[in-house]
Amino acid sequence: MSNIRLTKEFKFEMAHALAGYDGPCRHIHGHSYEFFVTITGQPITDANHPHYGMVMDFRELKTLVRAQIVDEFDHSLVLQRNTAPDPLINLNDFVGRLILVDYQPTSENLLIDFAERISKHLPDNIRLFSLKLCETVTSYAEWYASDND
Repeated sequence: MSNIRLTKEFKFEMAHALAGYDGPCRHIHGHSYEFFVTITGQPITDANHPHYGMVMDFRELKTLVRAQIVDEFDHSLVLQRNTAPDPLINLNDFVGRLILVDYQPTSENLLIDFAERISKHLPDNIRLFSLKLCETVTSYAEWYASDND
């Protein structure tokens, strides 16, 4: 049986700041992210299964990624927990969705977090193959399972 890769694309808006960075990204700023999730597995061979011939229903992959990543991070401000200023944390009505993480919220570190969140919710017969997070139209970071085994 052949292994097949499926990829689903997502888009979301997110702001962040890179505390201690030696350039303008140390200030709060936002991006229109494009996020690509690629899984791998074998198509279902049971002709009586409603997803016969599929590795995973694209709809199920969409639901999983939206629940674990997009719905949480879209239109949020992501800051490293130990560098977030207290006055900002207390401005819930102004800031809205504030996510405090234990890492510097770079594209690279976001991918590590996203890979963990997605992997633990995939069915046993499906493996996360890769992630690609485009921060701008010319800059992106990638995560591959084969680099992390």
